[in-house]
Amino acid sequence: MSTHASLRDQLRSIPVFSGQLPTFDPDDAPAAPLPLLISWLEEAIEAGVSQPHAMTLATASATGEPSARTLLLKDVDGGAVWFASMSTGPKGRDIDENPRVALTLYWREQGRQVRIVGDAEEGPRDVSEADFLARSPGARASAVAGRQSEPIAPTEIVEELVADARTLIAVEPDFVPAGWTAYRVVPTSVEFWQADRERDQIRLHFARVNDAWERQILWP
Repeated sequence: MSTHASLRDQLRSIPVFSGQLPTFDPDDAPAAPLPLLISWLEEAIEAGVSQPHAMTLATASATGEPSARTLLLKDVDGGAVWFASMSTGPKGRDIDENPRVALTLYWREQGRQVRIVGDAEEGPRDVSEADFLARSPGARASAVAGRQSEPIAPTEIVEELVADARTLIAVEPDFVPAGWTAYRVVPTSVEFWQADRERDQIRLHFARVNDAWERQILWP
């Protein structure tokens, strides 16, 4: 009990944000959320935020079993947010059963967070192939050799599988596993969260209604 209380005190004493936070005026935000997301991403990159493309993806199975993990944001275009994964792994199986997903980007250095809810769908095959071929040879070999999230084989078997995958890639440099998939998430709601030392936090929420976006400022 005393250890738990001590940990609680330590956690409460940690400074949440340090340094100068960027300003955010919701009145100046664009009418749609994805242009604002691109703007925030560019500002995070320019400010030197650590891993600004790290993004949490939350999925749920057909029975409602939730799962969340951090992966890399691959792109933002006019209608969707992109990531890539093997369709045969847990993410792909969840999306196949239940395409509703949630995404979160968090930039602690700027006190900013973006939360996205939408439907995930497979993008064009050429996009998936280009994404895979942009990976390093080692990363491609690992993806070809492995069985995502399954128990790993003994070391000697793993080394043999990876060696075979490296040989395959050397012989067929354009080889892409059939299961490698670029997913696009079409948002139905997006929330922008900005820490503010005077107001605690600012929350701007976008909700898609038919073919338009409605905006609201939310209580902290």
